Order: sequence, then structure tokens, then C-alpha cells
Amino acid sequence: MRVFALSDIHVDYDGNSAWVAGVSRADYRDDVLILAGDVAGTLSRLQLCVEAFAQRFARVLFVPGNHDLWVIREAQRMDSLEKFERVAAAVEACGASLQPFTAGALSIVPLQGWYDDSFGEPDEQLKAVWMDYRACRWPAGWQTRDIAAHFLRMNTALSVPPANRVITFSHYLPRIDLMPSYIPPEHRLIFPVLGSSTLDAQLRRLGSVLHIYGHSHVNREVVIDGVTYINNAFGYPSETRISAKQLRCVYAD
Repeated sequence: MRVFALSDIHVDYDGNSAWVAGVSRADYRDDVLILAGDVAGTLSRLQLCVEAFAQRFARVLFVPGNHDLWVIREAQRMDSLEKFERVAAAVEACGASLQPFTAGALSIVPLQGWYDDSFGEPDEQLKAVWMDYRACRWPAGWQTRDIAAHFLRMNTALSVPPANRVITFSHYLPRIDLMPSYIPPEHRLIFPVLGSSTLDAQLRRLGSVLHIYGHSHVNREVVIDGVTYINNAFGYPSETRISAKQLRCVYAD
């Protein structure tokens, strides 16, 4: 069994959707795919993508990203909490899962999340340009920290067999130093909406040795304090320099 990782496939773009359709139906029948969020801004496109991967892999494990919880493009009125529940139900109906998976001595654990300002406070410029502030809808009075706390609480009861090798994954970054130093100052504007340091505490509590993340669209592998962090984002069609645009094998037994 092999484990592959991919995030930020954004099948709202027809070229990205065509790439998914072209993935081999024969090469991954015994393998696991970690799909670390940002599949589509609409439930219908998300479902088609997850279903396509579920037809190609033995197991697809998923966490929603911020785009997956957008409601602005949905025909039916809902808030983003209801969208999360509908996404979870659709994913399960496709044969994929948001639940931990164990095979032999390997455990793969999804971590839900949102950004919580632990990487910095968003300024007015970021609030004006960051689409989540308009495309998501939350209960009245909820602030960013309330949203993050809601999803991060979902991870507190997770556990794994003590002897197992543990892989965790999230859409959001668990630490801001995963962003490389070469990022230009003008692009650091978005750092406050990239993730949550609580995720790092949670994955280390689980004993993770490998963590897959997405969201930043900056493909990277780095080892920090004994944990290997990997981002393999597909990204937007124009992002050919920072995204590999291919499946990446992150584990093989």
C-alpha cells in the first residue's frame, strides 16, 4: 500500500477538472489518497471530484478547505456550518471519508481546522481582498477565533494505537514557519489567514511523524523538531512555478 497526497485541486477550473479525469484508473487500486482540501467552491463540483478519486484509489481521506465551505455560489441558501455537514455527507456517499484510517501499523488522521489569528491579526486590506469574508456565512456574532475553535474541537477526541506510525493531515498550516523565507513582503499580507498553531500541538499530541497540509499553494517539504511537513498543492492553472501539479507518494510499506 502506498499513500499519496494532494491538496488545492480547485476543480472550479476546467483544466484542473480535466487533469482529475485523466488520472489512471489502474495504477492506484491498492493505494490511499490524502486529499487535503480546497476541491471546489460548489458542492456539485466537489462531489464529482471526490467521486472520481474514489473510483481510482482504494481509500480517499479528506478534510474540507476554506473554498469547500463557501456558500456564495450555492443555489440553496445555507450557512458554512451546514455546508460542512453537506460536504461530509457527500464525501461519505462517494466512498471517501473524513474519519481516521488505520491499516496495520499505520494510522492516518485528518485534522479539521480554520485560521485563528495565531499567525497575526488581519488588517483592513486583507479583510477587503480575502474572499472568505464574503463567500462564507457563519452564525451571528461569530468571529474568526470562534470559527477556528469550533473545528479544532473536533480533533480533541482523536486517538491512535500507541505503537502505530502516524500520518496527520489538515488543509491549514499548523505553523507559520512552514512558509519559506523567500516569500515577498507584499505576499505576507495573507499570513494571518493561513492556519493555526493549535494544529501543531494537536498533531504532536497524536505522535505524528509526517503531516500533510495545503492552503498556501507553495509546495514544500521541511523537517521541524522531528516532524516532516509536506505541501503538495495542485493550485490554480497559472501557478506552474510553485506547484508540481502531480500526485506525490508520501509513504509506501
